[in-house]
Amino acid sequence: MSEIVLVDAGPLVAILSPNDEHHSACTTELGRHRDPLLTRWPVLTEAAWLVRKKSDGVKRLFELVEAGVINVTALDELAPPWVSQFIQKYTSVGAQVADAALMYLAEQLGTETVFTTDRRDFSVYRTSSGRAMRIVPAPV
Repeated sequence: MSEIVLVDAGPLVAILSPNDEHHSACTTELGRHRDPLLTRWPVLTEAAWLVRKKSDGVKRLFELVEAGVINVTALDELAPPWVSQFIQKYTSVGAQVADAALMYLAEQLGTETVFTTDRRDFSVYRTSSGRAMRIVPAPV
C-alpha cells in the first residue's frame, strides 16, 4: 500500500522556479513519489498566483495536473464550517484557507504526510486526534 501525500503551494512554486531556495529539495522529493500528490483547489490557486509572473508559470503548473503528477480535489459542502473553525483555532499562526483545506483533506483521508516548505505552520497544526503532520522533505 502506498502512502498518501498531500502537497502545499510552496513545493509547487519551488519545482517550477529553478532559482527558488527549495527547488532542489522539492524536485528530489517529487521524484520519490510514484503515486499522484493530492491537493485542493485553494492550494492550486495560491500556487498559480505565486507563479503568475514566471514565463509559462501557470501553464506549467497545470501541466503537472494534466500529467497526473498532482490530483486536485474539490471541497465538499461540509468544508466551510470546518475550514472556518480551523482558521480560528490557528489564528495565532495566521492559518490560511489553503492550509485549512489541506488539513481537511488529511482528516478525510486519514493521512498525516504533507509535502510543504511551510514547516513553521505545518509543525503547529494537528489532526483532530492531536497527531502532528509528517513534513517532507526533511530539513537539510
